[in-house]
Amino acid sequence: MLQKSVSRRKCAACKIVVHTPCIEQLEKINFRCKPSFRESGSRNVREPTFVRHHWVHRRRQDGKCRHCGKGFQQKFTFHSKEIVAISCSWCKQAYHSKVSCFMLQQIEEPCSLGVHAAVVIPPTWILRARRPQNTLKASKKKKRASFKRKSSKKGPEEGRWRPFIIRPTPSPLMKPLLVFVNPKSGGNQGAKIIQSFLWYLNPRQVFDLSQGGPKEALEMYRRVHNLRILACGGDGTVGWILSTLDQLRLKPPPPVAILPLGTGNDLARTLNWGGGYTDEPVSKILSHVEEGNVVQLDRWDLRAEPNPEAGPEERDEGATDRLPLDVFNNYFSLGFDAHVTLEFHESREANPEKFNSRFRNKMFYAGTAFSDFLMGSSKDLAKHIRVVCDGTDLTPKIQDLKPQCIVFLNIPRYCAGTMPWGHPGEHHDFEPQRHDDGYLEVIGFTMTSLAALQVGGHGERLTQCREVLLTTSKAIPVQVDGEPCKLAASCIRISLRNQATMVQKAKRRSAAPLHSDQQPVPEQLRIQVSRVSMHDYEALHYDKEQLKEASVPLGTVVVPGDSDLELCRAHIERLRQEPEGAGAKSPTCQKLSPKWCFLDATTASRFYRIDRAQEHLNYVTEIAQDEIYILDPELLGASARPDLPTPSSPLPTSPCSPRPRSLPGDAAPPTGEELIEAAKRNDFCKLQELHRAGGDLMHRDERGRTLLHHAVSTGSKEVVRYLLDHAPTEILDAVEENGETCLHQAAALGQRTICHYIVEAGASLMKTDQQGDTPRQRAERAQDTELAAYLENRQHYQMIQREDQETAV
Repeated sequence: MLQKSVSRRKCAACKIVVHTPCIEQLEKINFRCKPSFRESGSRNVREPTFVRHHWVHRRRQDGKCRHCGKGFQQKFTFHSKEIVAISCSWCKQAYHSKVSCFMLQQIEEPCSLGVHAAVVIPPTWILRARRPQNTLKASKKKKRASFKRKSSKKGPEEGRWRPFIIRPTPSPLMKPLLVFVNPKSGGNQGAKIIQSFLWYLNPRQVFDLSQGGPKEALEMYRRVHNLRILACGGDGTVGWILSTLDQLRLKPPPPVAILPLGTGNDLARTLNWGGGYTDEPVSKILSHVEEGNVVQLDRWDLRAEPNPEAGPEERDEGATDRLPLDVFNNYFSLGFDAHVTLEFHESREANPEKFNSRFRNKMFYAGTAFSDFLMGSSKDLAKHIRVVCDGTDLTPKIQDLKPQCIVFLNIPRYCAGTMPWGHPGEHHDFEPQRHDDGYLEVIGFTMTSLAALQVGGHGERLTQCREVLLTTSKAIPVQVDGEPCKLAASCIRISLRNQATMVQKAKRRSAAPLHSDQQPVPEQLRIQVSRVSMHDYEALHYDKEQLKEASVPLGTVVVPGDSDLELCRAHIERLRQEPEGAGAKSPTCQKLSPKWCFLDATTASRFYRIDRAQEHLNYVTEIAQDEIYILDPELLGASARPDLPTPSSPLPTSPCSPRPRSLPGDAAPPTGEELIEAAKRNDFCKLQELHRAGGDLMHRDERGRTLLHHAVSTGSKEVVRYLLDHAPTEILDAVEENGETCLHQAAALGQRTICHYIVEAGASLMKTDQQGDTPRQRAERAQDTELAAYLENRQHYQMIQREDQETAV
């Protein structure tokens, strides 16, 4: 009965949505969220326990009824009172809200906990402990004092009271999972992904690392058999969890899987988890963690002591005698790369407000690297170090090479995915590189090899060793797994610490077609390939049928039946290399951009992107049957589809375009100068006539200005509306030579109506010009406060509109 303006709260665990003032009503009707634990007590502990369904009336429900197989009628308004489904918050089973589909006797049935029951920690395992009483009888004071003396011999953590006690019921089929999420990793990804895990799992097994770290949770679950851990964050988050496991000395140590939310994610790439999380369903991630292979990862000790032979003249006031970390999993390096990282960290600590953009961070890195290269601060690195590996002095070899950076590498990946040791098969003089062989790879880099690293090159392979003694004679920048410092002259010893247990993402072996697991794998698959634009994907990825209709056919590929996506990519790449007349007869056969990726079209609800680094882990038959879809970020959207008329192709009639079937006679299409002149003169009829005759609405002048730029500068609302209705959507965010979009111009000129037209058409309000100003800031400079307020409001809406708006009740 409340107005729409009233705030609402949504439970991530059972997706109940309620007006904030109505929360008290839930208590009156005795409604409870799905229980994540059980109360302790003699009766509760002894009786056999099982998990009951947590049935909830839903006003919105996806999928189909488990009983009749029909879909649910969707009601998208929050104030709709019609109940369309009854579903369980644990196992996700859903039924129509009628007696013929949902029987009352189902209410008390045991719940299976759904498809991820093997990783879900049942609430029956978790008992809420009662807080000990403060008042004791006088006769028991002596016993209490005696008990205190005995318990004082235990560790400080063992005697501490905890609110929950874990009493597991081990099963060989279960792999209980603890999820640790670092919300600071990957922008806002960590904070959002926590909500999904709370829905699929028991909320008591999902932990926010910003609320005290992983130690308390690991202590609580230390006795759970076959435990697994999922670390959601960057490589630093994984190292934090592994160090905590070292401190607790769990036997056996639980294996750690990775959901990469950071920026580099080199360890995640090594273990096949990819270079970063895109939008893969959490349900699939949980399956990968459950099915993953357990492998070992070498971890290396770092011990640094001051160099007694260094003279006082070598002292540096800004240097430290301690390393930021005493153990590393990925790499330890010194020289040029550490110096650039150190400057970035120091600048960010001094002015954190200037480093709120990943693009600006990269630009700062590039600028720092260039200035450091010009100054040559690391060119004399070889003169001030001595390296002894397994008793062999490599100093002469290093002095001949004159490197500006030396890396001691544990895993194949470094610097956001590069392979500094080289690809397998390229280093015949050494053993294959592994992360579990107890050997470090020592690599030297000159400026030339560092530059070539980003395009597939590698450094100078020096040796593979088990122990390193590194001596520096002056203060040198170093970094340990991305944590930099300027280390005073020191003697550094590197030796194997232990091996951590990790989960490596397994390549799935279900190569049979999805529609029948019993059919044999065909020798060859003939698959139609269709492309999807980023614009259509973002707008339609929740509507699979519309997205399929908006896709652009690319061609047909023939691949072996057991092909993975990596092999399929090679076949698709050949489509754009076919000669004219073979596979490129239609105007749809544009070139693919280098950034295209595969889409998984087999899920029930929507399409999902597949990380390119994980293509070798997925078979073609897992993501497609007769047609495979790829996402091309540089492909024009549906409104600018290549199969629509262009000046160089026949002009069929189309509901999206007023153009005629063909050009009259042999007349050439209008020139771009004619279109620009019509836009400048505000001649709407002439512009429409030129467009119908085949004129290109995306034409630009020598300064990069589009027809929309010219129409905005003259204030022609009619021409602006026509261009927005008929030109490709790319015109909205097209920039001229000074970085201005048409919205920047309209905001600077105070054209409120035109700004409204452009914003509602879908223009980005986050784009900045060369001065770093957004359209809102341009309106503020023009002292149009009302327009600035409107643009600020729409900018905020654009930032939040992609969040999950589901309101299941």
